Amino acid sequence: MATERAEVQVRPGVEGDLTALTDLYNHYVRETAITFDTEIFTPEERRPWLLSHPEDGPYRLMVATDTASQRILGYATSSPFRPKAAYGTSVEVTVYVAPDTGRRGIGTLLYKALFEALAGEDLHRAYAGIAQPNEASARLHERFGFRYVGTYHEVGRKFERYWDVAWYEKEL
Repeated sequence: MATERAEVQVRPGVEGDLTALTDLYNHYVRETAITFDTEIFTPEERRPWLLSHPEDGPYRLMVATDTASQRILGYATSSPFRPKAAYGTSVEVTVYVAPDTGRRGIGTLLYKALFEALAGEDLHRAYAGIAQPNEASARLHERFGFRYVGTYHEVGRKFERYWDVAWYEKEL
């Protein structure tokens, strides 16, 4: 009998994933404060985001799919931390999983693949901002060696309330 993990493939994201990735992200825009985007996107509006994560280099997009159905179960990215040149060896990372796939280890598989892909890049630190509360995300990041470095209090407003963001960092 195959395990649930054996049914999942992690690979670089491709343009054919755009609609499914947009739909997954829009769930979090509409339903949660995990992202501070407040308006949903069309696939065309998300295309520049997808194209900014090529198969090589420091800014990656890794996608987890169900091997039988090819359904996208989640994705992880590394993106520029800040736009100024001195931040060039730092990335911000994030992971999103389909809402019905929690607790299957999808986030772990995605981060494992992402950090393996980044191992040869000229990167020094990875950062993750986690809207609070989100104990599952904090545990995932801590499992990958991230440590808590501070909280921005009431930094974002969504759903008529303010949200804190806890920041974590990891040496690469």
